[in-house]
Amino acid sequence: MPWAEFTALFLLATAMSFTPGPNTSLATAIAANRGLKPAMRFVLAVPVGWCLMLVLCAAGLGAAVLAVPPLRWGIKALGIAYLFWLAWRLSQSARMAQADGSHLTVGFWEGVALQFVNIKAWLMLLAIVASWIIGRDDGVRRMMLVVPVMAGFAFTSNFAYAAVGALLRGWLAQGARLLWFNRAMGLVLAFTALWMIAA
Repeated sequence: MPWAEFTALFLLATAMSFTPGPNTSLATAIAANRGLKPAMRFVLAVPVGWCLMLVLCAAGLGAAVLAVPPLRWGIKALGIAYLFWLAWRLSQSARMAQADGSHLTVGFWEGVALQFVNIKAWLMLLAIVASWIIGRDDGVRRMMLVVPVMAGFAFTSNFAYAAVGALLRGWLAQGARLLWFNRAMGLVLAFTALWMIAA
């Protein structure tokens, strides 16, 4: 891959990975409520789910989603419903999680599955596959370069947001701060869902 194309990929990955979205909001919220260690399951799930989607899109899933409107609408509807459900669940949380884990949590496989209904992930994937992989003579080699780059960005961005959430944990434990923090994170998820409706 020419250096100019790699630089463009790097800039796109930076902008899309580090701007707030469903993944970063959830990573922050889980770490703030439950700590960094419980959040790591979700942080690790994001690059796994994302790279799985990337490989499947390059193999033809992306073209199928674009070609079959009901499939595209179904993914979008599931993503919107899931984000609204998470936003509601988060906005109701006023206390730090107990050891039984009954509080806000998104497990590894749930985190992987979330990528398949994340419209931000789909937009980025389709742009990457169309611009850097499909129709290239060295498509397989490009895929072998793009996958670890994107996995690295997916992990790093979500880990950074989770670390911030974990650092805020002590401060949020005082008074009603956690409730207002969770409501703010819920609003971010709800606005993301609204953006998905408009997109």
